[in-house]
Amino acid sequence: MQQGVEIIDWRYFEKARAELGPGFIRILGYFREDGATAVANIKAAMHAQDPVKLIIPSHTLKGESRQFGAEPLADVAEKIEMTARQAVEEGRYPDELVPDVVKLEQLFGQTVAAFDERISPLKRRDRPTFGQKAANTVFGRSG
Repeated sequence: MQQGVEIIDWRYFEKARAELGPGFIRILGYFREDGATAVANIKAAMHAQDPVKLIIPSHTLKGESRQFGAEPLADVAEKIEMTARQAVEEGRYPDELVPDVVKLEQLFGQTVAAFDERISPLKRRDRPTFGQKAANTVFGRSG
């Protein structure tokens, strides 16, 4: 992914958040679980050289990604789906999809991380990293 290219269209993300209301976090959790399963199934299908088994998980991931505004992820999933469908019709293995499957896995991880950052105020706070002294070491004590 090129730097500066937004991987989430936050308008669609916020629209889904408004439409789903209190169920939003639960549904987003399903996206995380289903998406991880879809990526694993796509990778397994590639290792098994089975283009038929690429179609359903890539189709599912495409639709769920678009619901939350993850267009680059949806685009890669769609390319995998369409290429797999064509390969099935032609009776061949779509080995040209290997780089796309790698990209899909990376984008899925980046997408989930972006969602987490957006929904969790705790993730936005600066936390001391290992080896750094905490800023307030005298809390509740005098000088």
